[in-house]
Amino acid sequence: MSRTAIVITLVANAAVAFMPISAGAQSRWGAGDEIGMANNLGTTTWQRCAPLLANPQAKSYEISFIRSNTMPQSPFGKLLVDKYRATVGIPGTRHAFNGEETVSGEPGAQGTQFDALGHFAVLPEPWDGKSEFPSDRAVYYGGYTQQQVKPSPDVPLQKLGVEKVPPIVTTAILLDAKTYLGKGQAMAPGAVVTAADIEAMLKAQGLGERGLMPGDVLYIYTGWGDGWIDPDTAKTYYTKGPGLGYDAAEYIEQKQVVLVALDNPFTDPVPDGMLQGKAGPAPGTPPAMPFAIHHHDLVVAGIHQIQNANLGELAKDKVWLSCTIILPLRSQGGAGSPVRPVSIGVPTK
Repeated sequence: MSRTAIVITLVANAAVAFMPISAGAQSRWGAGDEIGMANNLGTTTWQRCAPLLANPQAKSYEISFIRSNTMPQSPFGKLLVDKYRATVGIPGTRHAFNGEETVSGEPGAQGTQFDALGHFAVLPEPWDGKSEFPSDRAVYYGGYTQQQVKPSPDVPLQKLGVEKVPPIVTTAILLDAKTYLGKGQAMAPGAVVTAADIEAMLKAQGLGERGLMPGDVLYIYTGWGDGWIDPDTAKTYYTKGPGLGYDAAEYIEQKQVVLVALDNPFTDPVPDGMLQGKAGPAPGTPPAMPFAIHHHDLVVAGIHQIQNANLGELAKDKVWLSCTIILPLRSQGGAGSPVRPVSIGVPTK
């Protein structure tokens, strides 16, 4: 299904009424801000990391999946295809070297990926999917207009691009929703992690007193990422999945979390049949906002996102608190980036 077809079917199944919710909210850091909650990063978050990095029992964890031509790929991004070149040499030398090239696709929209704040915007009312898309009316994080962010179709983002993101070096909280909500099974498609669930998991995992702190990264293990299989022969991973509830997005904004990542394809909950236009969004989703978590995080709160986080090993070792390092590529005006997050923490014996 094409991206246009997906949008049209989602609009057809959205509520007719439109409930305005904070659109292009002004930044709490004032005019000109382009990094949102990443303003909380710095010496304070680095100092919180220091004891974890210095612990002799600490272990490093990969939070990304290996990228390949046969991995699960998003229907919202153009199929990523890499071509591998033959081993070649340089005349008159003893050198031999290898290389590869990207033939097609969107590297920042496939695999374990990082969303820039300019990835999402909001319109004043729903688009009917029939008339020309009114991109000129879009508003972005910080109140930036379409003219300021992407004045013409063929230019990179002029504001809110991924190259503006500073190195994310901070403490990360991992919440095990597969155990707490799924009772050991992957959460069901369309199931949501609520604000109350977050608080309950923090308490259950011994983090209730600490809680979430400004500048933290929040990782949520739903178990859906256990279905990431390469080669992707079943092609079911990207059709549905559990996600973050809208009140949870508001909660982590209040806590000033810098980035949220789930082991799921969308961050948002996607019930079975939603992408095919056969079902509506999860209960509690604001009307005409089927991807309300994307909207709230990127447009309203300035919270970055990672999709398809690889959290299984971190959860297996019960590393509830770690130092995480997240470095998206500095692609000029990019709306997203491939990313290789890592976490360093102490396994629970």
